Amino acid sequence: MTQPISVVIPTYLESDYLDLCIYSIVTGQHNPNNEIVVLVDGTYDHNKWVLDKWKNNIKPVIFQDNMGLAAATNHAFYNSSNDVVICVNDDNVFPKNWDVLMLKDFKDGDCLTPNQIERTPSMFRQFIQYDFGQTFKDFNYNLFTEKSSEFGIDKIDDTGSTLPFMITKKNFLKLGGWSEDFPGKTGQVIDWEFFLKCQLAGLNMKRTYKCHFYHFGSVCAKSPEQLENSKKCEAESFEYFKYKWNSYPKHDPITNLKSL
Repeated sequence: MTQPISVVIPTYLESDYLDLCIYSIVTGQHNPNNEIVVLVDGTYDHNKWVLDKWKNNIKPVIFQDNMGLAAATNHAFYNSSNDVVICVNDDNVFPKNWDVLMLKDFKDGDCLTPNQIERTPSMFRQFIQYDFGQTFKDFNYNLFTEKSSEFGIDKIDDTGSTLPFMITKKNFLKLGGWSEDFPGKTGQVIDWEFFLKCQLAGLNMKRTYKCHFYHFGSVCAKSPEQLENSKKCEAESFEYFKYKWNSYPKHDPITNLKSL
């Protein structure tokens, strides 16, 4: 039996995708003693049906108010009980034997990410493009588990620095977690800064190709006003990053490493 892992899932309004995510974790895991921490960021009523459905499988943490992705991620980690933690989006789908496959390539000192499958082209060159479903309604879980196993190869490289990521709780806390001082609550630039801090601390930014997680990506329908607010928040976050670090964040499209 592999060592138990804590899976932390910050969530807001995507209850149907959260339901699918939890289903894939429970169905695909090898170790039934893994822990699933679901941090509901101020939207309890919206997510109550999922929490009730999986109450025997999850550890729910409820924010009464919307505190934002950074605070939700940090408190999900604070509530995790295991030494090894994997942080995922609520619209991720886990492959079969995800825990065994991830632990094969993980060691203390790593920030390890699995490769991802998305249905549309990605800025991350390592991702595989394959359409298993545009939404949770038409997602083909059986085909995904079959094909994701076929995609798996015995390869690991230094192109980590993307979500999801596996890290020890100790190292996450040593880095101070995700910065909660950025403008807005959506998480733009905050993940880039976190991976930069990992690199500066000397963690190994690894990617394993043994397993592939599916990611729907931007599943929430957004109005023109929401899109405009998102762009505004992103621009403000880049400016705040420069204020903190005296430089805008830079992304290497080949290695995924972040720099100043």
